[in-house]
Amino acid sequence: MATAAAKLQDREESKEFAALLEESLPSEENFQGNVVKGRVIDVENGFVLVDVGLKSEGRIELREFTKPGQDPEVKIGDVVDVYVERLEDNNGEAVLSREKARREEVWAELEEQHNKGERVTGVIHSRVKGGFTVDLGGAIAFLPGSQVDIRPIKDASPLMGTPQPFLILKMDRARGNIVVSRRAVLEESREEARSDILENIKEGQVLQGVVKNITDYGAFVDLGGVDGLLHVTDISYKRINHPSEMMKIGDSIEVQVIRFNEENKRISLGMKQLEADPWENVHDNYPVSKKLKGRISNLTDYGAFVELDDGIEGLVHVSEMSWTKKNIHPSKIVSVSQEVEVQVLEIDEEKRRISLGIKQCQENPWETIAENRKVGDEIEGPVNNVTEFGLFVGIEDELDGMVHISDISWEDQTEEVLKGFKKGDMVKAKILEIDPEKERVALGIKQLTDDPFEGAMKGMAKGAVVTCTITATDDKGVEVAVNDNVTGYIKKGDLSRERSEQRPDRFAVGEKVDAKILTVDQKNRKLSLSIKAREIEEDKQAMEEFGSTESGASLGDILGAALSKEDQAKAEKEAKKPAAKKSTSKKKKDEESAEDAKEE
Repeated sequence: MATAAAKLQDREESKEFAALLEESLPSEENFQGNVVKGRVIDVENGFVLVDVGLKSEGRIELREFTKPGQDPEVKIGDVVDVYVERLEDNNGEAVLSREKARREEVWAELEEQHNKGERVTGVIHSRVKGGFTVDLGGAIAFLPGSQVDIRPIKDASPLMGTPQPFLILKMDRARGNIVVSRRAVLEESREEARSDILENIKEGQVLQGVVKNITDYGAFVDLGGVDGLLHVTDISYKRINHPSEMMKIGDSIEVQVIRFNEENKRISLGMKQLEADPWENVHDNYPVSKKLKGRISNLTDYGAFVELDDGIEGLVHVSEMSWTKKNIHPSKIVSVSQEVEVQVLEIDEEKRRISLGIKQCQENPWETIAENRKVGDEIEGPVNNVTEFGLFVGIEDELDGMVHISDISWEDQTEEVLKGFKKGDMVKAKILEIDPEKERVALGIKQLTDDPFEGAMKGMAKGAVVTCTITATDDKGVEVAVNDNVTGYIKKGDLSRERSEQRPDRFAVGEKVDAKILTVDQKNRKLSLSIKAREIEEDKQAMEEFGSTESGASLGDILGAALSKEDQAKAEKEAKKPAAKKSTSKKKKDEESAEDAKEE
């Protein structure tokens, strides 16, 4: 009986315990799908074991207890909020989530912050299509790519994993969507910084900035809310062709405010102003006539720029590059980066210009040839060039002499004579002139032979009267030939003293005329003649010999008397012809008689 009573008592106690246990455990409705409190009973192997009062504990990954940008903070005995997804899984364990519990907590806080327009803290977690995911302390938000920064960025890696402020643009709790913006926060900060900078900025101030954009003419620098222009000429004292040679987008640089326009709020910046000006002692360091070494930094059509030192460049004009190479591009003489020796020719400190010369550091071949050669020397060399006005003949090294078209042939001085020469032909010539200052040597080919027309101009002096033959006529005058090698021209106004007779058409080709020489062109063997001048000269002589208008004699009387005397002289001459040879004394006596008759 005692045993039976004991068994009955045990059975009753078990029923009471079961009832108590049933009462102590919440219903299934109070657990599944809700956030409940649980106690951490163990942390091992990346999992946290949590007891929420169910038949079995639940395992939660340790990472779910990690706040953005922080290490996990959880230990045994901590009471935490967890979300019960299922009462048990296949292993009989409760399925719990710390993230979902935190999300429920966070959503309420985020909604309140969003309504107040406050910033929230989050961590860019990973890249997704169109943007990034951001952990807002348990709630996952979407950050569009356009909202990452004020300007597009190529690499967002430095931004990931770091807690930073965001502004919530949109929330949809039903769908679980949150859209945030980092750009909006930056713009707010930028506007605050901009106002502060513009209020305190002044010329000469040194600031730190970030290269925002690069163009051909300079770089735009973000000064922390306001942009300034760093012109390419203010980046460095030395020559740079493009700002990208000195910087790239995103670089942090130190700049000085050169100018600030308060009206349009434009800021001009400079980098070279923070360095020592290399032009301060330019006259001492680079005196005129000094020879020094430099490097070709740039080539243009008109010359080459030579870098003498950092920030100091000089220009070698193409005319100062070579003693002999003319009218060619500088690239045919020097190349970029080539080291050359130059001489300082001139310094303009105001315009910051230095004129340099390369040829001055070399021997002047024009002076050398003046020392080694003389006028009259014969040379032989190749034809290096044929132009419309003559030939260029190589004398020695790279030195050319010019044979003018008029010094090629005695007979032909037209362009036809050039057809007999081509580049590379070897020719002989005589030196006619050497002028080192003008860098010129004049040569002649025809001077190697005697002038076949020498003497053709003999007696062709200004004022002389010559007999010539009409070869052609035109409206302006007539062309004449004095002899086989000498030609002339009589202008219309010189055809006669009488205006009515100044007609070229009254002369025929082949007709001979006497004319007075007005001018003589020895080189071209041409004369300028005048019939009018001859007639005036003859009248003048007649006046002087036979009288003047004041004596009462007319021109006809004078000419008649002159003709009568001429006829008498002819008659006497004819009378003497049949006479025998007279003795010397007789001849002398006749000459005296003739003189007496002339005087009478």
